[in-house]
Amino acid sequence: MNTIVRPALVLFAALTVICGVAYPLATAGIGQLAFSHEVNGSIVEQGGKPIGSALIGQSFTSPKYFWGRPSATAPMANNGAGSGGSNQGPTNPALVDAVKARIAALKDADPGNTRAIPVDLVTASGSGLDPEISLAAAIYQAPRVARVRGLPLAQVENAIAKVQKTAYIGFFGEARVNVLELNLALDAMQK
Repeated sequence: MNTIVRPALVLFAALTVICGVAYPLATAGIGQLAFSHEVNGSIVEQGGKPIGSALIGQSFTSPKYFWGRPSATAPMANNGAGSGGSNQGPTNPALVDAVKARIAALKDADPGNTRAIPVDLVTASGSGLDPEISLAAAIYQAPRVARVRGLPLAQVENAIAKVQKTAYIGFFGEARVNVLELNLALDAMQK
């Protein structure tokens, strides 16, 4: 019995030290050295105070700001501790009603806008925390933001172009805009 138990306990202890202590410390250390901003939550500061994260969506409701994707997190929107989608399928009546309500809210906020509403403005992402919107969603909202802020539309569109991120490695994904970054750029522009 001793010939079986002792090697098993030694192996258990060794793997616990390697996998439970050494590996997590090594990966955390390498992460801090190579990617400290990302490892620490990609916190965005203004005036020395944290105001959000570049990796987690923020809730903007004022018409002078660009709005992000709807959030499906609970108990509140953009709750980093409650990441997850709604898991509602396209034929679910609750999802259909929510999308209709979001479309109505977008049309009420900008009744003169006759462009097609991009799908990412009315549907939540899989995580419910998406910090970015498509370029089409930003361009759709530009007239409202320009009108409410009293800025020329071209100036708002120029701000979008400055913060726009292109596809990864040139072809993965689509052009997108970080909503927090764009809103902060517009606030800075008006100071």
